[in-house]
Amino acid sequence: MSKQRLQSKVAIVTGGAGGIGAEAVRIFIENGASVVIADVKDELGQKYASSFGSEKVSYRHCDVRNEKHVEETVAFAVEKYGSLDILFSNAGIAGPLSSILAFDLNEFDNTVVVNLRGAAAFIKHAARVMVERKTRGSIICTASVAGSVAGCAGHDYTASKHALVGLVRSTCSELGAYGIRVNSISPYAVATPLTCEALDMKDSEVEAAGHALANLHGITLKASHIAEAALFLASDESAYMSGHNLIVDGGFSVVNRGLPCIKN
Repeated sequence: MSKQRLQSKVAIVTGGAGGIGAEAVRIFIENGASVVIADVKDELGQKYASSFGSEKVSYRHCDVRNEKHVEETVAFAVEKYGSLDILFSNAGIAGPLSSILAFDLNEFDNTVVVNLRGAAAFIKHAARVMVERKTRGSIICTASVAGSVAGCAGHDYTASKHALVGLVRSTCSELGAYGIRVNSISPYAVATPLTCEALDMKDSEVEAAGHALANLHGITLKASHIAEAALFLASDESAYMSGHNLIVDGGFSVVNRGLPCIKN
C-alpha cells in the first residue's frame, strides 16, 4: 500500500457535502486524515459522512456567513479529533449573472459575504488554533480562474474571487512566521452542482461549454482533479509552498483567444 499522505492529520472541509468539497473529503480520508465536513446542506452532508462508516469523518452544520458557526466548527474539530492541521475553505456561491447596469448590490453583498468574508472567518479561527498549538498547518482556499482573468463569470463572483486571492497572499505574509502555509486553488469550469444550478445546465452541458472554450483538449476537468490539487497543497509534498495560487485551468488564463491560432 502506498504511503498515506495525510496520516494522522485533521482537516475541515467547508462546502464538503458536494462537488469539489465532497471529492476532497473522500481523498483526504483515503490518505489517512480525519475530516469534519462543514456545510449547510444537513441531510446531504450527514448522509455523506455516514457513508464512510468511520469515526474519522463527521458532519457539522456551518453557515460561513455566521462567524459563531465558524468558531464553533473549528472548536468541534479540535475537541473531536485533538488538533487541526488542514483547512480547506471551499464553500462558495456563484452569484447572479447580471449586467453592471442592472447591478443588485444586495446580491453582491451576499456573494462577497460567502466567498470572501466566510473564508476570512475560517482563516482567522483556524489560524488561531494552529498558532496556539504551534501546528505547522496548511490553509487552502478555493478561488477560481475568474480570480485571475475577467469575462468568464459574473461581476459579483469575479470580484469576490480576485479578492480571495489577495486575502490568501496577505494572510500568507503574516502566518508564515508561525510555519503556517496559505495557498489557493483556481479551477477552470467544473460541472459541480453549484455550477450546474447557477447556469441551469446539466453536467454534460456544462462540460460541453467548458470544452468549447478550453485550451487543453483531450481531458475533461472533474471535481476530483481539484481535490487532487488540494491534497497536494495539504500534504508535506508542498512543504515550502505558501502564497501560491495554483491555477488548474489547462492554460485557459494565459492564452489570448483574440489572436488567431498558429497552425502548421
